[in-house]
Amino acid sequence: MAEYVNPGVLVDTDWVAAHGGDDNVRLVEVDVDTSSYDSGHIPGAVGWNWETQLSDGIRRDIASPDQWKELLESSGIAADTHVILYGDNNNWFAAFAYWILKIYGHEDVRLMNGGRVKWLDEGRPVTEDIPHVDTASYSAQDPSADLRAYQRDVQDSLDDANVGLVDVRSPEEFTGEILAPPGLPETAQRGGHIPGAANIPWASAVAEDGTFKSAAELQELYGGKGIVPDKDIVTYCRIGERSSHTWFVLKYLLGYPNVRNYDGSWTEWGSMIGVPIEK
Repeated sequence: MAEYVNPGVLVDTDWVAAHGGDDNVRLVEVDVDTSSYDSGHIPGAVGWNWETQLSDGIRRDIASPDQWKELLESSGIAADTHVILYGDNNNWFAAFAYWILKIYGHEDVRLMNGGRVKWLDEGRPVTEDIPHVDTASYSAQDPSADLRAYQRDVQDSLDDANVGLVDVRSPEEFTGEILAPPGLPETAQRGGHIPGAANIPWASAVAEDGTFKSAAELQELYGGKGIVPDKDIVTYCRIGERSSHTWFVLKYLLGYPNVRNYDGSWTEWGSMIGVPIEK
């Protein structure tokens, strides 16, 4: 696909139409609007709620190993299941689920290029029926430290020329004009951005139909802002979901060797005492 370094991380809608019901394939829809799944989804797809199932609201963290095990088992996913993720908003939270699956070591996981909107735009079938799935047995690996950045990691790297920070929020969030997109409640005490970050909004990586832009277009987009593969790259947004989309682009489509997602993002950084910001 479009000369990506790792084209196997994507499937297109034709592939899903032909193979979504195959044995050992599990379709999973993850939406920003958690009611979208109930209004109609790809037949056979299970739905994950990012607010209640992908994170632990008590610890302000990703789902724990036990929570993750419970979710995957109830979704009929075993260690060798081919997981195909898709969702609304050009796969915002589908990419976030992808990131967590990789943190916990799931081998075969892919995004449906174009997400929910492309499927609907093509007039493909949807259903409101909730599929019956047999409970699986799943053992999550220890979480990988290579894919995630913490606040202390980012602060320690502020003066490091070998680190590239990517703020994937809107220009209005980057400058501090607004704290969050309209209608989204998670905010911070201050507006602005982490010093030295390049503002490359996540949506810049997708074409009008919601599919990812070509490798050449993506290389120009990020390289033109100094986000190059010989740097250690950290992506961030507001709560880590949009930045996981850019993390996916850089790590898998462009093949950057060292890319981490800072999911504490601006809700953490912008509320901490004593850390610097720029506007």
